[in-house]
Amino acid sequence: MPTYEYIREDGSRFDWLQKMSDAPLTECPQTGQKVRRAIHGGSGVIYKGTGFYNTDYKAKPAPSAKSSDASGSTGDKTEPTAAPKSDAAPAKTD
Repeated sequence: MPTYEYIREDGSRFDWLQKMSDAPLTECPQTGQKVRRAIHGGSGVIYKGTGFYNTDYKAKPAPSAKSSDASGSTGDKTEPTAAPKSDAAPAKTD
């Protein structure tokens, strides 16, 4: 339920929680003064239409072949060789 702001005859204001379908108050329930509902300019976000479109958001760039060259290599595509393990058993010689 929304909270509405009302203005009394003396200029003081108060908030009142009521349903949207309820009629606006004409008297202050606390003081009995005549009141009018304060209307404010802005409202919340209103969504209309069928929804969001792909063009509403920036597209993520697709990965390309150039991204592998971005590591600073000069084009040499050789694989690094594995270093021998120190715990490997030594070869037998007869």
